[in-house]
Amino acid sequence: MNMNRRDALKVGAVSVAAVAAASTLTGCTGGETGTAAAGNTGTVLGKHKVVIIGGGMGGLAVANNLKKIDSSFDIAIIEKNDTFMACPVSNTYLGKLEGMTLGKFVFDYAQPIEKHGYAFLKSEVISIDRTAKTVTTAAGIVQYEILVLSPGIAYNYEGQFPTWTKAHAAAVQRACPPAMIPGSEHVALERQLMNMDDGDVIIAAPSGKFRCPPAPYERAAMIANYMKKEEINGKVIVLVPGDKFAKMGAFKESAKDLFGDKIVYMHHTAVTDVDLKTKTVHFTQKVPTGKKDTDGDMIMETVKKSHKYSVCNLIVNHKASPVVQMATLDTTADAFKKVKMNGCSFQTATDKDVYAVGDIVGHAIPPSGQTAVWSGKECAMEIAHRLHGKPYTLGVKTKEVKAANVCFSMVGDGPEEGIMVTHDFSWTGAVIKGKGHVPKAPSGKYRSENTAKALRDWYRGIMSDLFA
Repeated sequence: MNMNRRDALKVGAVSVAAVAAASTLTGCTGGETGTAAAGNTGTVLGKHKVVIIGGGMGGLAVANNLKKIDSSFDIAIIEKNDTFMACPVSNTYLGKLEGMTLGKFVFDYAQPIEKHGYAFLKSEVISIDRTAKTVTTAAGIVQYEILVLSPGIAYNYEGQFPTWTKAHAAAVQRACPPAMIPGSEHVALERQLMNMDDGDVIIAAPSGKFRCPPAPYERAAMIANYMKKEEINGKVIVLVPGDKFAKMGAFKESAKDLFGDKIVYMHHTAVTDVDLKTKTVHFTQKVPTGKKDTDGDMIMETVKKSHKYSVCNLIVNHKASPVVQMATLDTTADAFKKVKMNGCSFQTATDKDVYAVGDIVGHAIPPSGQTAVWSGKECAMEIAHRLHGKPYTLGVKTKEVKAANVCFSMVGDGPEEGIMVTHDFSWTGAVIKGKGHVPKAPSGKYRSENTAKALRDWYRGIMSDLFA
């Protein structure tokens, strides 16, 4: 039997899924806290000077850098997953760019644990008692002197779709995986793309604050790129909540030049339901009536619409991990519930012995992989000075730091081309702020081959920093 490339990819996706499923059966242990095997949740497993909840980019950056500063620091990480999965650049895996296999994004924790010598507990956090300074996990209790929270995000189905039942939300999540959290959802979404014939892909972007604001739009470009290479007839329909989105000019310019009308952006939309039997997304859209009000503004009306799909990527709204609620910290009033910070510090406003990094920080800086690592390093410096009995002033207090955050997005293949945004971080003493800039290439276009190369170099460097 002859097998074309698309058939071969479908077989490969099954193999990858089997490997991913098998990997969840093994754990990684180390340090005095031991493993996450079933046990008495009331058993005290150990006490550590610094306990970090979350082994993502931010959490690893804190642990690694604390140990680099002083190898005698007593550090422990609590992480619920067996393996680390990097979400930045993972859209290139869906786009099937050269060399971007699942192995490029999944890492085991053994290497940094052995290199730096901190303790590691694979277990789920059940509760946090800041008075007793304990973290209760499914494996037992871990005591701390300083606690660092880097738990990442959770999906907010109940907030975005309050009329949905839990069963319907769970079914939609399985059928239309958001793929914004490390785990099997990326594999599930890839499998759907590999198995699709002709038809449309619907990507619904979240509203409010969410992890990596350009991610839904880079994903649209990568899926369009894959469909173009595989000669799949259909469009990528992007449901955009508002009138603007991150790197909009750069994404739209690239989409028009590289894919013609294959990517369709529908602004002012809100998903209302998903019919899994008919594979139909129902949504509303605000459209202009052609009439203006007394102030001269266009009057908009809301209309109900629906669209059938072959693949649906419903990226629901994000919120802070439930770990933040467990810690009973003061949070922002929005639906995301970011942690309120102690001025321009990574110490929380609620508790001087609790710090936060990554997606959940209340500073006005973009949630990205680069920012998570940067905040992790700054937090490590802050804690190290405290443990050494020395004062510490964050490095950007008196002046802006150029390109404190850089976020790359791949938009094309053959040749690979990417776009980017940089953020200069600064503050007045109350909060760290970020001002974004999307630069153009010498060609006058936003995208370039050099930016695509810089994306690969950045990713290689940041993974080497965390795991080498």
